[in-house]
Amino acid sequence: MADTFRKVLIANRGEIAVRIQRSLRRLGIASVAIYSEPDRHARHVLDADESVGLGGHSAAESYLQAERILEIAVQTGVDAVIPGYGFLSENADFAENCEQAGIAFVGPTPEQIRQFGLKHTARALAIEAGVPLAPGTGLLIDVDQACAEAARIGYPVMLKSTAGGGGIGLTRCNDEAELRQAFASVQRLGQSFFANSGVFLERFVARARHVEVQIFGDGQGRVLALGERDCSLQRRNQKVIEETPAPNMPPATREALFTAAERLGRTVSYRNAGTVEFMYEAERDAFYFLEVNTRLQVEHPITEMVTGIDLVEWMLRTAAGNPPELSRRPESRGVAIEARVYAEDPLKDFQPSPGLLTEVHLNRPGF
Repeated sequence: MADTFRKVLIANRGEIAVRIQRSLRRLGIASVAIYSEPDRHARHVLDADESVGLGGHSAAESYLQAERILEIAVQTGVDAVIPGYGFLSENADFAENCEQAGIAFVGPTPEQIRQFGLKHTARALAIEAGVPLAPGTGLLIDVDQACAEAARIGYPVMLKSTAGGGGIGLTRCNDEAELRQAFASVQRLGQSFFANSGVFLERFVARARHVEVQIFGDGQGRVLALGERDCSLQRRNQKVIEETPAPNMPPATREALFTAAERLGRTVSYRNAGTVEFMYEAERDAFYFLEVNTRLQVEHPITEMVTGIDLVEWMLRTAAGNPPELSRRPESRGVAIEARVYAEDPLKDFQPSPGLLTEVHLNRPGF
């Protein structure tokens, strides 16, 4: 494949689409934007070299229309498709169909997306790589097996859906009665949201921190850890504050996290950007594998800020067959924090309540 692309389709919207366009422009690569009807005047559409409407108003009617997006990619003659995060970024079938059409998918291989897409198979790979895990199980057959395994592990336990993310189906069970009550419900949630009802158990870690390691691989066996991010401050299992480097992390533990993440990536000759997520138990100075996100993360800019690396550029170069040199970890300088804004309705038990922003103040003095 050539060292650079001529034209790339951005299979996303909003901030990440603008972010990708910025990197494409700097590299001299033309961009093709796709858009739903409400996004027809969005910045990523107006700034693109070409733009094609998907129709529809919801994500299901537009940005999740894999066949339609691939048709547009073929019709516009792009060399590659980059989804960034969300939507089709972890859709192995879409990645495979792109490559079968002779169009590069800017991300991991379809097989790697599948390998890490289910948490129980990701745990198996982590065991193979010698990465620490919290005591847990494989996929459970029924609630009776779950109760027997929970008795072996010791309560409380976490009942988890093997598919998807965002904390959906994640349930703490303090005793057998709670586990029996939750089992079928978590299975239904997994089937409803991710078309997969598989569930498994892990030991509950009471005072866990959520720490993730940014990795990058060239697809040829070289994988580097580019730093870690602390994502412990969450609301309803959704990240609110991300910080790098993780505060109060012993240097030896940080090095062990990096080594474990790199070892896991090398086990599958990981290609492109990814994130290995861990629980960190400060009282024991121990960490346990959680999952791998085979995509760019929303919080990737804070890693870029302290390392000076343009991860989108690295992704594009790697997909074009010209990966960066991965011989040495970059130095991290300074501290960077990302904060997300959550809108909730206090009169409805603080349910998520997106609406119209009427006034916004940013860059306040002293903030």
